[in-house]
Amino acid sequence: EFARSFLLWCLLINYGLLVVWALFFVFARDWMRRVHGRWFRLSDEQFDAIHYAGMAFFKILVFVFVLAPWIALTVLA
Repeated sequence: EFARSFLLWCLLINYGLLVVWALFFVFARDWMRRVHGRWFRLSDEQFDAIHYAGMAFFKILVFVFVLAPWIALTVLA
């Protein structure tokens, strides 16, 4: 029961972070671009591709390491 509860909270927190990241990307893209532009020289296309790939990679990691184990534990319980 503890592991299921732990994984559920991890899932909610991780998806919350993903939603915040996506909202920042949609509504504060220019601000993010300026902040990252101070450290890296990226074209708009590179910036978009990096963030899109990062969000996709993060989502896949959450699926594999949090959602799938939570589903397995829920089915077995």
